[in-house]
Amino acid sequence: MDLIESFLLGVLQGVTEFLPVSSSGHLVLAQELLQRNLDQGITFEVVVHFGSLFSIAIFFRERIFTILKTVWDFLIVPSEWKKNWKEQYNVRFVFYVLLSMIPAGFVGFMMKDYIEAAFSNPVLVSVMLLVTGGILWSTKYQNDGTRMVTPARGFIMGLAQAFAVIPGISRSGTTITTGVWLGMKKSEVADFSFLMLLPILGGAMILEFKEMLETGMSNQPVAELTVAFFASLISGLIALKYLIKLFKGKSLHYFSYYCWTVGILGIIYFAF
Repeated sequence: MDLIESFLLGVLQGVTEFLPVSSSGHLVLAQELLQRNLDQGITFEVVVHFGSLFSIAIFFRERIFTILKTVWDFLIVPSEWKKNWKEQYNVRFVFYVLLSMIPAGFVGFMMKDYIEAAFSNPVLVSVMLLVTGGILWSTKYQNDGTRMVTPARGFIMGLAQAFAVIPGISRSGTTITTGVWLGMKKSEVADFSFLMLLPILGGAMILEFKEMLETGMSNQPVAELTVAFFASLISGLIALKYLIKLFKGKSLHYFSYYCWTVGILGIIYFAF
């Protein structure tokens, strides 16, 4: 792998991690189309996922800082927990994020490999992209809601995130659309959809890092890993900004055309 390939794979990770087009689905289709394994090893995977993680942390840095400060102030005064729980929405927000991890964490850590193996067929992935397109299209007819996150809504969005472990189903597209269906405010849907990814992505990286320690680091040059990291980080930031702008402007459904096109072409090419 050279620097150009490292850059392109880093950009692919950063863009498809956040845009509602399914990164895992694109990887399956690309590998079948090119007749090549694009997996560059666990070390490379950890590095590009770090880039995605940093993208979220930087983009939502103000909201994250406010949440962490509020939670800290809450924890250091146990005698006021009952009162502050009702008054501090950010404290409850963290609880809702943790609640959303239950279905996503179970499926992601216990069944991810099985599901991805079952759906590694490019025709099935193409069909799932058609499903993603339909999910995204439905946002065209939904108005901006007024509701905030609650335990039930957070858990339901966690179920949507768990469903997106299937290659071809977009995580961001499914969770955002679910929030819209639940009548939530667009600003709150966008924040919750990506902040709920932080612990899941962090947990996945811990497992990947553990695997890396067991199998050993690859001998990939530092320059290639550095290029991949910054490519993933910068492209992730751009993708986040672009997606949220489209979503707030009620234009998320435009991605459905892309998903339908790729899905139909994939079915025609791989099935016939």
